[in-house]
Amino acid sequence: MFVLELASVLAGPQVGQFFAELGAEVLKVEAPAGDVTRSWRTPAEATNTTVSAYFSCANWGKQSVVLDLTTTPGRAEVHRLVARADIVLTSYKPGDAEKLGVDYATLAALNPRLLYGHLTGYGPAAPRAGYDAVLQAEAGFMHLNAAGPATEPQKMPVALIDLLAAHQLKEGLLTALYQREKTGRGALVQVSLLDSALASLANQAATFLVTGHDPQPLGSGHPSIVPYGTVYQAADGVRLLLAVGADRQFQQLCAVLARPAWATETRFATNPARVAHRTELEQLLRARIAEVSGAALLQELELRAVPAGAVRTVGEALSHESAQNMLLPPTTEFPHAGLRTVAFRSNQWPQAERLSAPPTLEKP
Repeated sequence: MFVLELASVLAGPQVGQFFAELGAEVLKVEAPAGDVTRSWRTPAEATNTTVSAYFSCANWGKQSVVLDLTTTPGRAEVHRLVARADIVLTSYKPGDAEKLGVDYATLAALNPRLLYGHLTGYGPAAPRAGYDAVLQAEAGFMHLNAAGPATEPQKMPVALIDLLAAHQLKEGLLTALYQREKTGRGALVQVSLLDSALASLANQAATFLVTGHDPQPLGSGHPSIVPYGTVYQAADGVRLLLAVGADRQFQQLCAVLARPAWATETRFATNPARVAHRTELEQLLRARIAEVSGAALLQELELRAVPAGAVRTVGEALSHESAQNMLLPPTTEFPHAGLRTVAFRSNQWPQAERLSAPPTLEKP
């Protein structure tokens, strides 16, 4: 399979790396200035590198070519490549692809079997550019992510809407691939950041649609399950989170904490009661967990099948034994590990053992 990536930044390139991990040949077409994320460096990175940490998060396993699509030779070369492509990935604002001669109608005329994935901010009819942080604000995520009703809305620390849109585009393209096997015809697959964000509001959206009540921020707490999501700090400094979704699990938690009477109290015996008495229960749990060893508590809860976990840093999470299978090995060209985008496994194909390094920017 040959994938031609005309997209930039995060959502489209994530889809490109996804197909690279599954064995596709992926060619990234960049403007003379390169993908803008090449310059998005943290202070800890070398200032002369064209492969920033940000760029590397979505560009393993690809080759790169610089083409200026504002020129006739640049467009001609893309058209030549499209003739043998299975998938084209784009993230142009509505109207821009037409100006550059790389819109679906133009490319499908060159290759009727082509699958054309188009990412936009607000849909193909809206000229407004889409930016993850803005979509987090407009789709309700920042409001819900605040520490509480009286605190400021908070953006999530990854470009979550971009990643959700990337997943939607993967699903659409995989469906289109299946359809093409049956019909022989290509397809246009359009995904907007806004629709992807709204589709991911899940139970929070359903709460509003069913009850008419606008969900309010609860920090990391859950609106309909308690204790679920709140962070507690134990006597040994371990920060931990409980995800108690069943009464039996709550009974086991109380037993481990040597407070079995809590599980039979009218205020806490059932989940609806615990939700109604959230504040009282969390105060009790906070005080009791502060008296015990967090490491020992987590170990005992695991033995009793009570969902709980320590709050880890990113470094701790990636260094943990359970994360090693998700890391791509360093290469000679790029001596740093990478993170896989493919998290599923199958007995019908092997996991890619390694990928080529994120490509440097080669000026023509």
